[in-house]
Amino acid sequence: MREDEDRKPSCFGRLETVFPKSEDGLRETPVKCLLCPRKTECLQTAMEGTDGFDVKEEFIDRAYEAGAISFLERWSQKKDLKRRRKGCKKG
Repeated sequence: MREDEDRKPSCFGRLETVFPKSEDGLRETPVKCLLCPRKTECLQTAMEGTDGFDVKEEFIDRAYEAGAISFLERWSQKKDLKRRRKGCKKG
């Protein structure tokens, strides 16, 4: 890679930039990010951060509200997220 291709844009890995909530409360990637050659790496980096836990929790809540998972499964997944979030902050 050339030097300018190696440099990441200033918005790289920022969850609210690459995967913001739309007016209807759902998250979607903006068109400008879809055109970026680093979009996949950027979104993965954003989701690995602490903000990614909030998004994963939103997904769990949405699945529960839609009836796709049971109360017990929702509780279990949220407990696991809380445990992983706590471990992420320590490390």
